[in-house]
Amino acid sequence: MKVKNMKNIAGSLALLFGGLAFSSCLKEDVNPAVGTPNSVASIYVVKDLYRDADVALGPNVLSGAYLTTGTIISDPASGNLPAGSVVIQSNWRSLVRGLILKMDPATAATLTLGDSVVVDLNGATLTKSGGSMQVTGLTGAKVSKVASNRKVTARAVSLSALNSKFSEFESTLVSVTADVKPLPVSGETIAGSKTLDDGSESTFTLFTETNAAFASTRVAPNATFVGIPYALGDAKQLRLRNNADILSPSGPLYPGYPEDFEFPLESVKNTYASRAIDLRTGNWTLNNAILGNTVNRDRIVSGKQAIRFQQNLTTSATLQMNYDLPNGATKVTVWYGAYYTDASSTFALEYSTDKGVTWKEIGRKSDAHSTATSLIAKQAVFMMNIQGPVRFRINKLGLGPTSVPTVYNGRLGVDDFAVYQNY
Repeated sequence: MKVKNMKNIAGSLALLFGGLAFSSCLKEDVNPAVGTPNSVASIYVVKDLYRDADVALGPNVLSGAYLTTGTIISDPASGNLPAGSVVIQSNWRSLVRGLILKMDPATAATLTLGDSVVVDLNGATLTKSGGSMQVTGLTGAKVSKVASNRKVTARAVSLSALNSKFSEFESTLVSVTADVKPLPVSGETIAGSKTLDDGSESTFTLFTETNAAFASTRVAPNATFVGIPYALGDAKQLRLRNNADILSPSGPLYPGYPEDFEFPLESVKNTYASRAIDLRTGNWTLNNAILGNTVNRDRIVSGKQAIRFQQNLTTSATLQMNYDLPNGATKVTVWYGAYYTDASSTFALEYSTDKGVTWKEIGRKSDAHSTATSLIAKQAVFMMNIQGPVRFRINKLGLGPTSVPTVYNGRLGVDDFAVYQNY
C-alpha cells in the first residue's frame, strides 16, 4: 500500500513495531507471503551503497526500500558538530552502524538525543561531504520522530581498534579511556584539538569546537571519553556530545602501561601452577592463571596473548603485582570476558599499600560474557584515590564448580591492565 506522507509512515511503523526500539532495523528481504519488498533499509545497507561516488537514494537502489530508521546519538544543541548535522545509529544483524543526516539547522534543533526517527530517503543523496558519510537533501517532512528517550550504550574501544576499523565505528557512539597528551596545564579547557593516547602505540584526536556549549570544561590528564568518531577530510576525530561525556577523570597512565602480557612468550607460563614471572612492567605472580594465545577464545585485546584464569576452583586464582607503583592511583582499567564459551565468573580488584602483606578490595565484576555473546571484551573501570606506593592484583573468586544457574565459575580472560597515577 502506498504511503502518502511521513505522518502515515510513522504511524504505520509505530503500530507495526509497538515497543521495539528503532536502534534495530528491519530485514531487507522480500516477503514471499506478500510478494513486496520491505520498505525499510538498515543504515548498514544504505552506507554499503557508497562506492567513492554520490548515490541518489530511493527504491531503485535499495531493492524497493525507501526508508531507514535509527536512534539519534548526537546532541544538536551542543554545537560540537557542523550546523544541521544529526547522527543516527542502528543495529542490524549485530552490525552497529551510524550515519549523519544533513538538514537545515532549524529542523535539526527540533530533534534531541535519544529520539528514534524514520527517514524518507526518496530524493536524498548519500555522499562523503568533507570526509564524513552523510545523507543530504533532507527536509523536516522527511524525518519523523516516532519515540523519545531511547538509550544507546557506547561501545568501549581501544585507539588501535578505532584507527584500524574506523569505517565500522564512524558515526557511532564509542568510549575510549586515554591520556591527554601533552599533560594538560592547570585550568586547560577541552576546546580545540587534544591528542589521546591509551598506551596501545596508537593515538587519536579529540576535537571540540571553540563555540561548543561545553568548550570551557576543564580537561583532566586522563578520562573515559564518550563520543562520535567523525571524519574531517583525511583527519579522524572523536567529538564529544556534551560535558557529560567526560567520565572517570583521573591522573595520567603510568609509563610503560598498560601491561599487555605480550612478554614473555606463552610457553614460559602455560601451566596453572603458581609462579612468579617477569612481565614487561615488572614481576608478577600468576596463580591458577596462564598466558593464553588462542585466537577467538582467549580475550586478546592487543597483541597475541592474554591472561587466562582456571575454572571451577574453590580457592582464588590471582594475577598479582610484586612491585609498587610510587605515585598512588586514581584509576585502574582492565579488559575482560569469559574464555571461549565458558560460563561467567566473578573477579575483584584488590590493592595493597604495605608491599603485599594485606589486600583490600576496591570493587568486583561478575558479568564476564562468552565469545558466543561477543568477541569484543568489556572494559572494567575502577576509580579510587590512593596516595603513596601501591600495588594491585586481580582475584578471581573460588566459587566452586559451575552449576548454572546458581554457580558461575568458568575460565576468565583479561588483557591490557592499566594503572593511572594520582595528580
